Amino acid sequence: MKDSHQRQMKLSQLRILVAVADRENFSEAALQLEMSQSAVSHAIATLEDHLGVVLFLRGRHGAHLTPVGQRIVEHAREIVHRAEEITKEAELAKGLQGGQVRIASFRSVATHILPLVITQFHQRFPAIAVSLTEHDDYPHVEQALREGRADIGFTFLPASEDLETWEVLRDEFVALFPPSFQPQAEQLSWADLANLPLIMPPVDNVMMQMVYAHARQFDCFLKVTYEVETDATIVNLVAQGLGATVLPRLAAEPIPPGIQVYSLPVPLMRIIGVAVLSNQLQTPAVFAFLDILKRQKHT
Repeated sequence: MKDSHQRQMKLSQLRILVAVADRENFSEAALQLEMSQSAVSHAIATLEDHLGVVLFLRGRHGAHLTPVGQRIVEHAREIVHRAEEITKEAELAKGLQGGQVRIASFRSVATHILPLVITQFHQRFPAIAVSLTEHDDYPHVEQALREGRADIGFTFLPASEDLETWEVLRDEFVALFPPSFQPQAEQLSWADLANLPLIMPPVDNVMMQMVYAHARQFDCFLKVTYEVETDATIVNLVAQGLGATVLPRLAAEPIPPGIQVYSLPVPLMRIIGVAVLSNQLQTPAVFAFLDILKRQKHT
């Protein structure tokens, strides 16, 4: 009777099984795996002997999976994938025993997106320090990346070609009106916006340029009565009945009770992304932070 340990399948056999299945040829699989063809053939024969089934039909035109082989190779792929993930986790952990991640962001992302991500990152990698710097707008964030003052930055997409980016969130611009506002129709019109005093960020604000340009496409020229720097102050002035505003929803949060919120007559979105310098080698800590961020569902 064979020893049970000797009869166990080996991960190396499963890797070879997947390679032969993909290549449909023992010689090509051997080249891919940097093994001799006899070693590949021996591994498959040993696996077939262990399982008691034929995995491949061999012939002059290569090696093709049998029906049972097709089913088994799918399980093998999953096992090989899981093994690779285990190795990645171990390698990641070995590179995450210290260091830091420097993040540059604008306020709305720093307030509403990053706290949960940073908390989860700290729970998983408590030895990694995280520093967060808030900037007034996204050009300052991109500048911090280029000057080496940040590893990760949050910006708007599309971004410059020197940045590698991933989309994080689509944030709708919304119109906020005081509690007493009564629209002229069931749906908000550009006239509703044009006829009320507007409380807006300064006219040179990069984000607001998107709003003004969008409105002009529909012959709506927004008249600003109050210019205010801080989003929270703008929202509170709207709540007091001094006028209306247009802000990204994320920037407007938290919206006080009573304020009326409308989509623009023609919706407008800003696409928020996370960025790193494309030509810079990133640390394991940066990759780990990005991985946690990408796993989050942001709405």
